[in-house]
Amino acid sequence: DDELQTDGNRSGHLQNGELGLAPSNEDVIRIIAAQLAEIGDQFDKEIQERVVNDLVQHFLNEKLSKEEITLHISRVVRELTRNIPSDMEQEKAMLVLAMVLTKKVLNTAPSLLYRVYNSALNYMNQQFHNYILEMVSAARL
Repeated sequence: DDELQTDGNRSGHLQNGELGLAPSNEDVIRIIAAQLAEIGDQFDKEIQERVVNDLVQHFLNEKLSKEEITLHISRVVRELTRNIPSDMEQEKAMLVLAMVLTKKVLNTAPSLLYRVYNSALNYMNQQFHNYILEMVSAARL
């Protein structure tokens, strides 16, 4: 019987000096999110304002379809991945870049929340669905 802490974490009971909880899906996701956030903080500093402003302009153009926006996000992410360290896993870098770009666009133009969120989610589902499942599976082991 775990207790829910006010910060949303579960408390565990020590058994033989170790925490007596097997990692739940929530714990695994929290670990992965922390790792991705750390990488995202590094990328956040490297993304130039002009790239973000260009994306904002694409989102503001209501004549563009969801597919066209998704293709543009994909092009921008691919272009930005050219600057990532060669030792970093390509898919992980692309996923984090997509999330950081989404955050930066929303910080620049909060009124675009619905369109940006849906486009980013569509892009990530198309490109990284299997990769995300693999990360969660690997973290459980």
